[in-house]
Amino acid sequence: MVTRKRIPAGAHYGWRDWLVQRVSAVVMALYTLLVLGLLLWHGGLAYDAWKATFGSGAFRLATFVFMLALLWHAWIGVRNIAMDYVKPVGVRLTFQAAVAVLLVAYAGWTIQILWGGV
Repeated sequence: MVTRKRIPAGAHYGWRDWLVQRVSAVVMALYTLLVLGLLLWHGGLAYDAWKATFGSGAFRLATFVFMLALLWHAWIGVRNIAMDYVKPVGVRLTFQAAVAVLLVAYAGWTIQILWGGV
């Protein structure tokens, strides 16, 4: 009987990616509930109330954590789809690099929006 060495395939992201997707989804859901709660509590938010809400450092931090969770969630989803369906390595790497640059730009834009006018 000939035994073969098992050759691992893929990058073994599975469990970690699964966990990050779930944790980031929970973070986004909690933030969404927070915003909905604020809207219900105030009966909607006029511009002044919305501006005052974002004037709070805690709310800005919560918004930034939400955006980081969203960007990380998006990265894992797009990366996994690209690894499954974009077969030419050069095209896949170019696509993933473009997505990574775009997501980092979105993170920078989030920082500018949340703390740029302070």
